[in-house]
Amino acid sequence: MITNSQEQSEDIQLDQTLRPQNFQEYVGQEKTKKNLKILIEAAKKRKEAIEHVLLYGPAGLGKTTLSHIIAKEMNVNIKITSGPAIEKVGDLGSILTNLQDGDVLFIDEIHRLNKLVEEILYPAMEDYKLDIIVGKGPSARTLQLDLPKFTLIGATTRLGSISNPLRNRFGVINRLEFYTTEEIQKIIQRSSKILNIEIDEKGSKIIAQCSRQTPRIANRLLKRVRDLAQIKNKPIIDESISQEALNTLEIDNFGLEPTDREIIKTIIEKFQGGPVGIQTLAAATAEEIRTIEDVYEPFLIQIGFLARTPRGRVVTKNAYDHLGYKFTQAQQQKLI
Repeated sequence: MITNSQEQSEDIQLDQTLRPQNFQEYVGQEKTKKNLKILIEAAKKRKEAIEHVLLYGPAGLGKTTLSHIIAKEMNVNIKITSGPAIEKVGDLGSILTNLQDGDVLFIDEIHRLNKLVEEILYPAMEDYKLDIIVGKGPSARTLQLDLPKFTLIGATTRLGSISNPLRNRFGVINRLEFYTTEEIQKIIQRSSKILNIEIDEKGSKIIAQCSRQTPRIANRLLKRVRDLAQIKNKPIIDESISQEALNTLEIDNFGLEPTDREIIKTIIEKFQGGPVGIQTLAAATAEEIRTIEDVYEPFLIQIGFLARTPRGRVVTKNAYDHLGYKFTQAQQQKLI
């Protein structure tokens, strides 16, 4: 799925190539950037490590990129890992003891940390101490190791899944918002220069409108449009070549893929527009519940095509109009 905002294998190299190196190159998220700049400048004046930072928001909006920029602005090293990768307490201990003063530890998907690992992280974040239990049974004893004064940057798409004790230990919590079409356009134009692709304003706008307001998807679409342009020997990506590429990928002007449209159509045709429970919807569309909740549903809600009610999911008038279905007063009552 090309418009899946979750990181895929092809994105790793692409992100490294296109990733902004400083706040000046980083487009969008102005409020977050302003707060982080103040945090960094103040820490530099005190010659201290910055406070622990928690970044949350949908996938693909630049949480990892911001962590790299923070480390670069502080002129320190960054160690990158993820919640699922830290399986045992020993894994975390190994990472923490190898850090230097001021270093940044970035943990992606921090809401998926093992609970035992999370408890060891509390004193590490607050007091820069690591408690290790040596031995078993009556002979077991606790060793306390001093840790360097590091900065933890956590990233999550599910703020509510992070426990209160962990969340409260972050000094700064910032939400990353979806991007505007104009901001996505600037990102596409910047990426095209790095990839040595010539693109005009209308061509970049077409891609921006279909990118689900997410930079990662915009860069992925740009690569697909570039492929078609090269095959057709087009020196410049214009409106026509962008539209042709998106039509080939079956992505419409709202950024909806066939699966998005299938979810909406299923609710309209099989369940009279809803409400329908997530388990029933997953069975009817042959999609996993988590895939619907994490990949498709957030954007459909964001653009006003789907609504969550106490009784289940309901399709809105916007979606009816977009897909050419007749919207009645009975459907309107379901949204109340």
